Amino acid sequence: MEYNFFRGGQNQPQGDPGENAEATAIFKRGMTRRLIIIIGVLIVVFFYMQCVVITKPNEYVVIQQFGEIKSVTAEPGISFKLPFIQVTRSVPKMVRIYDIPISDVITQDKKTMVADSFVLWKVSDPTKFIRTLSGSVANAEVRIGNIAYNSMKNVISQLPQTEIISGRDTLAVKIFENIGSTLDQYGVDLIAIETKHLDLPDDNKQAVYTRMISERNNIAASFSAEGEEEGRKIRNETDRSVSVLLSQANAAAAQTIAEGEQRYMEILAEAYNDPEKAEFYAFNRALDAAKASLQNGDTTLILSPDSPIAQVFYNIG
Repeated sequence: MEYNFFRGGQNQPQGDPGENAEATAIFKRGMTRRLIIIIGVLIVVFFYMQCVVITKPNEYVVIQQFGEIKSVTAEPGISFKLPFIQVTRSVPKMVRIYDIPISDVITQDKKTMVADSFVLWKVSDPTKFIRTLSGSVANAEVRIGNIAYNSMKNVISQLPQTEIISGRDTLAVKIFENIGSTLDQYGVDLIAIETKHLDLPDDNKQAVYTRMISERNNIAASFSAEGEEEGRKIRNETDRSVSVLLSQANAAAAQTIAEGEQRYMEILAEAYNDPEKAEFYAFNRALDAAKASLQNGDTTLILSPDSPIAQVFYNIG
């Protein structure tokens, strides 16, 4: 008896050829049904994938039918479309940065400067973005770069070079305000424009710096001269005021001294008005004169008979 391997490797005896043909036909029909089911499932999955639209958080999904925009999905999630007839298009929703090519600009005083800037932007209206710029980020950045450069050129051309260098913090604000709502027509929102580098060309940078230093030195010298002149005026005015005050004080002091001496003489005249007091006063003055003559340890006083001091002592005697 012959054997073959069938179903799990068990040995089965080989039966009648008619039975084997029927089993083969049944097996083929089963495989066909399985294949049809698999193909049907694949077709269903394919159609499902054609209908399902998945929107990510960083994008807009635009559904178009024969080139016409039917809907725009901004919120992340799952939505549906008609298969084959409608197609989807993704538009970036996040903030993007575009580096403007380095370019030369001319100031109000005809000086050349090198500007290196960048802009922050995003799509605010995907419908306008697709209709005006074909939904292309590259087209948008070219348009944004041209508009930003023209605004920068217009603003800088109205300012002198010194004001641009000293006011770089406000320059970006002026450029941004000058652009205004120009990009709204493209469905683009300009968030900010910043200047990374704004400097002089290398060939005349040192000459400009030297001239600016010289100008600053001239301004400093002018301020110093004005300060010295003002200080001299203040010192002269102060000296004149001091001289006037001293003159007035000296005059007042002299007048006070004169009045004091006059009063002193009046008091003395009143005190020694009678003969006895006058005689005592003369004697007292003689003693003072004698005392003044006895200096350096001298104890002997020699007077001539006609000396006023001797006359005082003779009269007393």
